[in-house]
Amino acid sequence: MFNITRSNPLEEAFDNVFRAVPVWMPSRETRALAPMQIRMDVTENDREYVVRAEMPGVKKEEISVTIDGNEVTVSAEVKQEKDIKNGETVVHAERYYGKIQRVFALGQEVDEATARAKYHDGVLELMLPKKAIAAAKKVAVN
Repeated sequence: MFNITRSNPLEEAFDNVFRAVPVWMPSRETRALAPMQIRMDVTENDREYVVRAEMPGVKKEEISVTIDGNEVTVSAEVKQEKDIKNGETVVHAERYYGKIQRVFALGQEVDEATARAKYHDGVLELMLPKKAIAAAKKVAVN
């Protein structure tokens, strides 16, 4: 015999309200450790955008930066775990594996050919030169 359980997200959200648990907060049984967030600062001057993204514990070989027009994607494979010494007993472990990603749009297109990136002490720094704005072309009507 099959044991089928129906799931109704709307009904579960409604039930959570009455249990004084926020709807967006997963239950204790299903809650998993969330991967870290990429925190970043973006500044600009007349020539370029400068992005500083905190990515502690990530190896630079695992970082990927993609530029498509004015859209920038920063992603990385993350492996967070703690080594346990011989003779120790694990009572509780918090580790996770997965991909973190941040996508954002800038006010002007980026010249991807001259973009630069540096990674030092857990901070990724992107220098993203602005693409020259093409002058409007007037078309003669015949």
